[in-house]
Amino acid sequence: MITGELKSKIDRVWDSFASGGISNPLEVIEQITYLLFLRRLDDLQTLAEKKARVTGGVIEEPKFLPSQEHMRWCRFKNDDPDVMFKTVSTEVFPFLQNYGDQVGGDGSTYSDHMKDARFTIPTPALLSKVVDMLDDVPMADRDTNGDLYEYMLSKIATAGRNGQFRTPRHIIKLMVDMVGPGPTDEICDPACGTAGFLVAASESVREKHPSALTDTPQRAHFHRSMFHGYDFDSTMLRIGSMNMLLHGIEAPDIRYRDSLSEGAAAEAEKYTLILANPPFAGSLDNESTAKDLQQVVKTKKTELLFLALFLKLLKPGGRAAVIVPAGVLFDSTHAHKALRKILVEEQKLDAVVKLPSGVFRPYADVSSAILFFTKTNSGGTDDVWFYDVHADGYSLDDKRNPVEANDLPDVLTRWAERTTTERERTRTERSFCVPKADIVVQEYDFSFNRYKEIKHDEVEYRPPLAIIADIDALEGEIANGMAELKAVLS
Repeated sequence: MITGELKSKIDRVWDSFASGGISNPLEVIEQITYLLFLRRLDDLQTLAEKKARVTGGVIEEPKFLPSQEHMRWCRFKNDDPDVMFKTVSTEVFPFLQNYGDQVGGDGSTYSDHMKDARFTIPTPALLSKVVDMLDDVPMADRDTNGDLYEYMLSKIATAGRNGQFRTPRHIIKLMVDMVGPGPTDEICDPACGTAGFLVAASESVREKHPSALTDTPQRAHFHRSMFHGYDFDSTMLRIGSMNMLLHGIEAPDIRYRDSLSEGAAAEAEKYTLILANPPFAGSLDNESTAKDLQQVVKTKKTELLFLALFLKLLKPGGRAAVIVPAGVLFDSTHAHKALRKILVEEQKLDAVVKLPSGVFRPYADVSSAILFFTKTNSGGTDDVWFYDVHADGYSLDDKRNPVEANDLPDVLTRWAERTTTERERTRTERSFCVPKADIVVQEYDFSFNRYKEIKHDEVEYRPPLAIIADIDALEGEIANGMAELKAVLS
């Protein structure tokens, strides 16, 4: 966890950006991202220099040429603000834009995303302040700089471009903990945004499968071929890439792609795990929608098209945990019903977790749920586990302050018992299992309330004569009260 002192420093820099005319939080993070990338390049150069000194060889894969020494972080950070500003704006950023072409890149997609980098920090004083702040961050500490970036991302208080908004970190962690990514998984988020799902998956693998970082083949897979993310917003690609970098992933596959328009043919059956919160309530023209997705479900609705995409991308046996708007569970259009039927009859629907409507505030007030399913291409749905989450540990208003009520630990506990004791629970409980046959009878409706039964409290009924006696006694008391009142008035 980052300290309160560092948070205060970030807050002050944030305020400086606002007073300097940069009020869009995405732009603030983007400018900081560029500087963090420059610091990473300098750190890599320093490591290469140390290795060369120890081995007596040459510097391997240099990030800076000898003529570019003055553009290194360790050099310009000590310049006067005016000199630093001139160096960064007129030399460092053009270097950054052409980095991939100039020195062959760093074996990742970061350099590709930096080609559109624009320097918008308005004053030397602000640049100097930001550089000083970032220079204090211990970049060798993955937890610290990862938390730093997460804290900056949490300051995005309004929806981003293209309707993007952050999925709450605790909801992401719940989904990751439930699917349990392993060291051999190929993990994809086709609408990755800031890469929150991929970061959480990487942290889970580190914690629960330490061999992924010690076994040489597994380590190479972890850093270079385990994590894949797509987005069509260049700003999000830069931010997501840096988020992965600062959480210790050397070369994640974070690429530009309009997932719904380009289709999934080239990526079909490539991934073993999909974690995603795709855009809600959007629609595409038939002409711009990938034909291979239209073959799965004929619709313009983005939430349905993304589900069709996930089914295309998963390998047989692959699993998915995805957030969907509530309408996916119960809407009666032909496309909605057809897709739900596919999940039940052709694949294996594992669970439906209903979320409270305030989870995405202040970005949006939408009802949503998490679908868990496994791609089998041969059915396999038996009992579907349902859970109705009432509280997630935060108030369900725009403030989203921490509160005591929190169902998420119970969700995780009961998820592990879904094939045993959960099948014995009645439908009056918060969670229960529903046989496939019941879902078929309800025309593949996934609504929790469709299957929940109302719990009637047991009432002890009294004999009629006792009730009549009570009524007589009450009438007597009323009569006596009226007589006393008349006596007082007279």
